[in-house]
Amino acid sequence: MSVIEQYARAHVVTDDEDPGAVPVRLRYDPEDDPRSVRIDLPGAHEWTFSRSLLERGLRAPAESGSVRVWPCGRVQAVVEFHSDQGVDVLQFDSKALIRFLRRTYTAVPVHS
Repeated sequence: MSVIEQYARAHVVTDDEDPGAVPVRLRYDPEDDPRSVRIDLPGAHEWTFSRSLLERGLRAPAESGSVRVWPCGRVQAVVEFHSDQGVDVLQFDSKALIRFLRRTYTAVPVHS
């Protein structure tokens, strides 16, 4: 099985001036952990969390540990990461996340 990588753009939600869209990398490595996905942010920040959390969060608010995902309107989704250094909040076009998830499910289907 091969690694799936997809590049996307996300808006960093902040109280400061809007920095615009930033490049992020969505990554799925079924050899490493078939149940997890990873989001790499600029500045060597990376977050690994459950693939099912990402899917659930596209339909309704969902959280697990330090990661929260929820739909934002009809075409966007928010992913929020909490750490000792603070909170990163990213807003994505839902289509990009759905396309990524579909690719991961083609590689490794969900098992009940």
